[in-house]
Amino acid sequence: MIRSRIFTSMVRFMRGRLPFCALIPVLMAAGFQASPADAADVPARGRGIAILDAKVVTLGPRGTIDRASVFVRNGRIEKIVDSGDVEVPRGYLRIEAAGRTLTPGIFAAFSRLGAIEISLARQSNDDNVEKGPFHAAFDIAWGINPRASAIPINRIAGITRAAVSPVQGDGVFAGFGALIHLGIAKDVVFKRRAFAVAYLGDAGARAAGGARGGAVVYLLTALHDAARLAKARDKDAWRGIIPRVDAEALAPVLAGDVPLVVHVSRASDITQLVALKRELPDLDLVIAGGEEAWMVAGDLAAVKIPVILHPFANLPGSFSTLAATQMNAGRLERAGVLFAIADTQADAHNPRLIPQYAGNAVANGLSREGALRAIILNPARIFGVDDRLGSIEPGKTADLVVWSGDPLEVTTRADAVVIGGQLMPMVSRQTELRDRYRDLKVE
Repeated sequence: MIRSRIFTSMVRFMRGRLPFCALIPVLMAAGFQASPADAADVPARGRGIAILDAKVVTLGPRGTIDRASVFVRNGRIEKIVDSGDVEVPRGYLRIEAAGRTLTPGIFAAFSRLGAIEISLARQSNDDNVEKGPFHAAFDIAWGINPRASAIPINRIAGITRAAVSPVQGDGVFAGFGALIHLGIAKDVVFKRRAFAVAYLGDAGARAAGGARGGAVVYLLTALHDAARLAKARDKDAWRGIIPRVDAEALAPVLAGDVPLVVHVSRASDITQLVALKRELPDLDLVIAGGEEAWMVAGDLAAVKIPVILHPFANLPGSFSTLAATQMNAGRLERAGVLFAIADTQADAHNPRLIPQYAGNAVANGLSREGALRAIILNPARIFGVDDRLGSIEPGKTADLVVWSGDPLEVTTRADAVVIGGQLMPMVSRQTELRDRYRDLKVE
């Protein structure tokens, strides 16, 4: 009966005869609800883990070790032993890798994980301020839901960390993003106000009155406002192009303590950011999108501006992406530009596809190690947490994934995931639905 209702409702929805909200009671009746994450059966944090006989891709000074064992204790990598046959201390949980590949966990450099539940249901979207008294000061961390259904779905696919970004509302600034882990906790945010987000190019022009130059002037004036406010004796008498709360929020961005992620695509817009970096060298600028970044790769390398890109961008979808190419990542690598691979539209549900994106970049000129760095180590470097994440080295946080095959192949799955030293249950809403309806008894 329930299956019949689901099928009928889905057909009506696809034909445009039924609003999505009308599907929700039907889906919930069939078991489409998130399970309480805190109830999962997870080994205690203090217990040691030994991952034995793995091909260890460290992404650190030791490179790739064909046969080694990795020991984890108290949430951190304890040691790497160059052997697959080692003695395991009592109390350690054994994971037999049997020659499979072990990498650090995937770091989604741009996402909306935990900030979106259902994309079409605005009341479940906490990723932007469409209209409000502030924009730059918006902090997405306050709205992140650690029990969002997309988190375990991506966790069991090997995603262990993510940058959760606000998206543009009606201003040039979108607000502050946060860094999260995908482990099981009441609060998954481990770095608040980790980066600020702004839009130039087409999107910035729309927000600033219709011209690219207007968006750049607004951005510059806002940053100068932040500097003026910091020096003002009477802050209560503030007058500026942006509200006081926004000016206060931008102070650490101006000082270079917090990265400013700027969405741009066109080479000429990127050139303006290079000029801005030279004018304000303390700014920690990061480009998101960068479809034409390869055209000015040498300039980006010279001023050390990283790029977060989607390697599938290949067609002139707008006048700002006329030179988009899937060879973008490979060309940036050869020019010495630091870059990360992600869905730069800040996908809410599927960062799990990032290894596939990286695999396609390899098919278009990117090195294999460069692809792994772009989805693991480089995001940690861009957001300033590579001292504890992004590689397998003693003392670093134990985010680890045992893969069934080549991590960049579409048919490969994550067989075991460790986040912060805890072995994760390989369970999500999707696996529970699969198991529930795998063997149906038809009467």
